Amino acid sequence: MITHPIEPVYDKASRILILGSFPSVKSREAGFFYGHPRNRFWKVVSSIFEEDIPQTTEEKKAFLLRNHIALWDVIASCEIEGSADASIKNVTPNDINIILAQSDIHAIYVNGKTAFQYYTKYTRPVTNRPAVCLPSTSPANAAWNLELLTEAWQCIRDAAKPEE
Repeated sequence: MITHPIEPVYDKASRILILGSFPSVKSREAGFFYGHPRNRFWKVVSSIFEEDIPQTTEEKKAFLLRNHIALWDVIASCEIEGSADASIKNVTPNDINIILAQSDIHAIYVNGKTAFQYYTKYTRPVTNRPAVCLPSTSPANAAWNLELLTEAWQCIRDAAKPEE
C-alpha cells in the first residue's frame, strides 16, 4: 500500500482543478506532480499559457497558481506496481472537497482515462460535479503527440481565466 506523498496545489483564486490518477515512481521520487522527464504535462500547459516550461518545484507551483490551476490526484492511497495504472487496486480516494471548499473551481479536468475512471467511481458521487476527460500526458500514451495533446488541452485556458 502506497500513500500519496504530494500535497495539492491550489489557492482561493484557483478556477480549474486538474486531477491525475496517482503519482508515478518518478513523481514520488521528485516530490512533485508529473516528475517523469518524458511526461508532457508541463510542456502542454506551458505552451497553452504561452510561458516557459517551469523547471523547479517552486516554479511549477507559481505557474499553477498564476494561471488559476489547482492540481492533485484522484487517489490518496492504493496498491500499485511501479507506475502502471493498470495495476492499481485497493483504492482510497482523495477528498477533493478540501479544494472545492476553499477555491473558486469552475471546471474539473482529469488527465487520462484511468483518472477519469476513478473520479467517476469514487469522487463524482461525493462532489456531484462532472469532470472532463483529457488525453493523458503520460509517455505511455504514445498515440498522442505533443501537438495533438496541446490542441486537446486548449480548453483549460479559457476555463482558467478569471471573469472580467
